[in-house]
Amino acid sequence: MRKSAAGYTSPIMPSPLTTLELCAGAGGQALGLEQAGIEHAGLIEIDPHACATLRLNRPQWNVMQQDLTLFSDASAFKGVDIVSGGLPCPPFSKAGKQLGKNDERNLFPAAIDVVDQVRPRAVMIENVRGILDAVFQDYRTYIAGRLKKLGYVTDWRLLNASDYGVPQLRPRVVFMAVLSQYADHFSWPEPGLTVPQTVGEVLYDLIAAKGWKGAKAWKKRANEIAPTIVGGSKKHGGPDLGPTRAKRAWAALGVNAHVLADEPPERDFVGMPKLTVPMVARLQGFPDSWTITGRKTNAYRQVGNAFPPPVALAVAQQLVACLTARRLLSMHG
Repeated sequence: MRKSAAGYTSPIMPSPLTTLELCAGAGGQALGLEQAGIEHAGLIEIDPHACATLRLNRPQWNVMQQDLTLFSDASAFKGVDIVSGGLPCPPFSKAGKQLGKNDERNLFPAAIDVVDQVRPRAVMIENVRGILDAVFQDYRTYIAGRLKKLGYVTDWRLLNASDYGVPQLRPRVVFMAVLSQYADHFSWPEPGLTVPQTVGEVLYDLIAAKGWKGAKAWKKRANEIAPTIVGGSKKHGGPDLGPTRAKRAWAALGVNAHVLADEPPERDFVGMPKLTVPMVARLQGFPDSWTITGRKTNAYRQVGNAFPPPVALAVAQQLVACLTARRLLSMHG
């Protein structure tokens, strides 16, 4: 307790939690953590376009453009509360060869090395659903074992973005590790507390921005949440909304998914409209105030690969409650 000038006491409020974010991308997870009251000590990202997005939206953030495997300054962040991030998905994605630990893009070893040097109180890593496949059981056990030796209790959880208000069918896996003394204080967020809007409800004002006569009819047709938005690979061409099955699902919603548009449809447009990058960003859970930089292909790739901020927020709030509860107990103990 702290004495005031008047002589009475007030509680000492703990300082905000801090995180070092790995593979920050366009900032979906970083934004969710920020919304939960967590401060960013540093963000590591190799892609220059994503770094430009982070710096434009948050000039005060310490954004470091570099390869995580070559990151040699982790010890400088010793004492941050959390190591967070979204590690590359291709090693574990069903859309790829699922090479796992043998894929050169697998950054779990580099992330564990950072955790070893920083020794945060918690670790929060996002990845694709494929990492829970039986073929990766041994590798998940290996990751958990490495962190158990460092004093962490670990868990994997499949979360669907639509359960947290995101208007999209987007299953993602979150890997959580907390120091053993915090384990009893962490619980996963409850799903289904926020009902997502339909694609039509979410995008109507944007699709009608140029006065398109067909906007109201389109809104009625686009009466479900979106299929999973995919970011695509740097090895493949321009922006589209996914493979054949996904394109059919988009078509059922009245969306031309073969390419993205630069602008909303004109007043007399006839046919199925294409989405713009800001429209896709909204479906991904980004606020309109968050600007994605770069040309269309690079901008869409950033959005499509992002962790929806509302999902990151839901998990981060539970993490804050966990770490704060333990910290308050130790302060009063």
